[in-house]
Amino acid sequence: MDKFPEFALENQDGVTVSNEDLKGKTVIYFYPKDNTPGCTTQACDLRDNMDLLNDLGVTVYGVSGDSKKKHQNFIEKQGLNFDLLVDDDFKLAESLDVYRMKKVFGKESKGIVRTTFVVDENSNILKRYDNVKAKEHMDSLKEFLQEV
Repeated sequence: MDKFPEFALENQDGVTVSNEDLKGKTVIYFYPKDNTPGCTTQACDLRDNMDLLNDLGVTVYGVSGDSKKKHQNFIEKQGLNFDLLVDDDFKLAESLDVYRMKKVFGKESKGIVRTTFVVDENSNILKRYDNVKAKEHMDSLKEFLQEV
């Protein structure tokens, strides 16, 4: 079983979150940018399913290269009920191969490819979802989390 790399990233409030904060099952999802259509759909889907996720003992963290301030604005604007982590140097994203060349509207650029990890308290990766579709994300996640 693959291990999630050691990390220590600040959340929107400047509080450091690291592997030591992983309890039970944790969903760590990487997304390109705050307040963009796909990222908003994905975040709001997680927000709207938080009761179920909490019942399953799941914690959620979103990760992007955006600043604490941008994360705070996104959380306020969308009423998000989970922390967003700042990976502004993309070190964690690069170590997981989720920061790479991609095509957006026909243009190639380097950025975060929407990817989700389900991790246990020992940093074992239980499941990895690559090239996540924002609208389908929650359904496949729920199915998996109810099985483990």
